[in-house]
Amino acid sequence: MSEHVYKTVELVGSSAQGTDAAIQNAIARAAKTIRHLEWFEVVETRGHIEGDKVAHYQVKLKIGFRLE
Repeated sequence: MSEHVYKTVELVGSSAQGTDAAIQNAIARAAKTIRHLEWFEVVETRGHIEGDKVAHYQVKLKIGFRLE
């Protein structure tokens, strides 16, 4: 197994569809500017309520990527 060094960034993804969609949105956006994405960790989950219903989900992620 090769030895690697990783860096992490913290992002918040959001979606009206749910937490899975919020995670996907954050990762898809990060992939546009960061190479070698390897893993993610959900750090926090929260949401926004409007009229007694959940309007938006927000998920704070740590995303790890391998340094070249």
